[in-house]
Amino acid sequence: MTKPRNPAAPGDQAPLPRPPWLRRVVPAPLLSLALLGLWLLLNRSLSAGHFVLGSVLALAIPLLTAGLRPLPVRIRKPGTVLRLALAVVADTVQSNLAIARLLLTPGHRRHPAGFVHIPLDVRDPNALAVLAMIVCITPGTAWAEISLDRSMLLLHVLELDDADAIAAAVKQRYERPLMEIFE
Repeated sequence: MTKPRNPAAPGDQAPLPRPPWLRRVVPAPLLSLALLGLWLLLNRSLSAGHFVLGSVLALAIPLLTAGLRPLPVRIRKPGTVLRLALAVVADTVQSNLAIARLLLTPGHRRHPAGFVHIPLDVRDPNALAVLAMIVCITPGTAWAEISLDRSMLLLHVLELDDADAIAAAVKQRYERPLMEIFE
């Protein structure tokens, strides 16, 4: 004879899984809520018409853009995220100072601009996206191209003195931590 299960307190219950049909209709519920809230906020109206139109858009946009949303992410080393963020902030400040020097004294340019080929070991699409953001927010560098197999990055550098040193720095300071975080 088995004992009946004691029901948990209402606050202790795990959330119920969404039925498959609801997952198909509302693939990103938080995004849908955010879109509806943004629609109502931008229109400064809580009228029924705006609520209905905002709801239609909040349901349709995530369905239409499902292929553009990133894959689910599982961060493996949160401490590495903090170290990477601090490195990016430090590099961004240093690059901003270098660009300010370049703009204020254009005749004293130390090295010409150039391109650097960086072989990549990272394969996770989210890590590559973060690497692209890091490179693009750092003044003086721009993500120019990535090979079809995602094994080679072409980076434009405003002042290029040593391509090998730049490639090594990107791999050491950004790629290695990203691999620890995402792979």
